[in-house]
Amino acid sequence: MRRPTRELSVAGVLALLLVAMAVLAPAFFAPQPLRSLLVREMPALVVACGMAFVIIAREIDISVGAQFSVCSVVAGLLAVRGWPLPLVLAAAMGTGALMGLANGALVALARLPSIVVTLATMVTLRQGLNLARQGEFVNLPDGVQWFGLSQTAGQWLVLAVAAGVLTVLAWAARHLAAGRFVYAVGSEADAARLAGIDPARVTLGVFGFMGVLTGFAAMLNLVQSPQIQPLVGSGLELKVIAAAVVGGVAISGGRGSLWGVLAGLLLLATIPPALIHLHIEAYWEKAIQGAIILLAAASDGLGRKGGRA
Repeated sequence: MRRPTRELSVAGVLALLLVAMAVLAPAFFAPQPLRSLLVREMPALVVACGMAFVIIAREIDISVGAQFSVCSVVAGLLAVRGWPLPLVLAAAMGTGALMGLANGALVALARLPSIVVTLATMVTLRQGLNLARQGEFVNLPDGVQWFGLSQTAGQWLVLAVAAGVLTVLAWAARHLAAGRFVYAVGSEADAARLAGIDPARVTLGVFGFMGVLTGFAAMLNLVQSPQIQPLVGSGLELKVIAAAVVGGVAISGGRGSLWGVLAGLLLLATIPPALIHLHIEAYWEKAIQGAIILLAAASDGLGRKGGRA
């Protein structure tokens, strides 16, 4: 694991952007809109943490958006049936775990490329959900939105829970053997095997854990709305992969930190409202985000080339 130079650079760019907004558009920092922006991004942050582990292990999972949709619909239907929220959360996480383990088994045990496996599961899950729901929304019962609390209290709770998850996972990645195993497998699977680490087990584990975090994130999203649409996770996979790459997770595996993922996600999420406050045309949003992602990927490639030299 290298020193977090990329993470510090991304955090610096984010800080400069926020300073510029403070000078040019102070209304950007209005408490309620800013808090709402952060709360909306918390489910993506949780999923991005899982994606970081998958990429660090030198794999990829592009089915997380479809998994997120399935977990959201399952959780919503169970909430409609009157299940208490803790059981709904457990069911969402269990559903995600099953989907993640299915991906992991095909990658780790059948030795199929993760991009092919997760592309297939993404299409299968998304089309299956479309057929099952026919576009019908799930209308949630009273007491689900914001955990039955006021909006302000519920928002703070979502922020606190997501921050807690990030902190625990960042600590575990550095200090627990399981976290170090992921880095070892992503850096050099053969060397990890010689050290007594089973790469297949690690790969299976990161995909299963990805599913668990996806189910957890679906619950954090569920409580923010009175209804759930079947395609709620569309585009999530690209968002979290971008956040991880921009935040310093090496697409070649073996490197990255979850604090960098947080910085990357916040940087990308800040651009759309910043453009609105600066009265810049919205079509620049994707262009700017794409340029940031391209620069991050190019930086990673140059870093690998320099390391070999």
